[in-house]
Amino acid sequence: MSDDKFVQRHKKGFGILSIAVFIVFSAAVCWYIGRPMLHFVSEPEIFREWIDSKGIFGQLIFIGMVALQVIFAIIPGEPLEIGAGYAFGALEGTILCVIGGLLGSLVVFAFVRTFGVRVVELFFSVDKINNLKFLKNAKRLEIITFIIFLIPGTPKDLMVYFIGLTKIRTLHFILITSVARLPSIVTSTIGGNALGMQNYVFAIVVFAVTLVISAIGLAVYHIMCKRNDRKQP
Repeated sequence: MSDDKFVQRHKKGFGILSIAVFIVFSAAVCWYIGRPMLHFVSEPEIFREWIDSKGIFGQLIFIGMVALQVIFAIIPGEPLEIGAGYAFGALEGTILCVIGGLLGSLVVFAFVRTFGVRVVELFFSVDKINNLKFLKNAKRLEIITFIIFLIPGTPKDLMVYFIGLTKIRTLHFILITSVARLPSIVTSTIGGNALGMQNYVFAIVVFAVTLVISAIGLAVYHIMCKRNDRKQP
């Protein structure tokens, strides 16, 4: 066996092993924090008391929850963001969500950059990946990415996986992930904070406006995908 084939075989084996370790580790962490997350979604008051009992570690655990939600992109992030506003208040909840989202995004970005499309195909079908191919050849990749992240309702966590396959710079990716997510995070944490203060009317108004904007955002996203499909041969 030649040296090149030996190196390639070991690289492939190391890549598969690394992905397997990553999945097992993430699953183990999800299992450990799964019960608090369920309380978070179903009974936010219980979760707030649980967070308070952990002190500074409560914030760290929550950041880990948000990061894992981004890594496992099929888990919706809105319940966590609403719960953050309920448990921590709008400002602190927003900061924690941004930090957690950034950390999770960087983990995904690094894995995809290292192991390529194999990581993406673990979580998403080829059809979903193909729906976002218009970003790969776009002349203004960063602008389009920023707009998609800015619009509530678009599949941002799916986008994080796909963007790792593009040539976007890491620093620009960090800025987009941090800044463009703010509008959707802020509306959720404000609504959650209103619930915590029992200002139910204001919370309903916030969630209703967010729902309308999200619906518009999804419509715009699907239009972009359809236009891309028509342009492809």
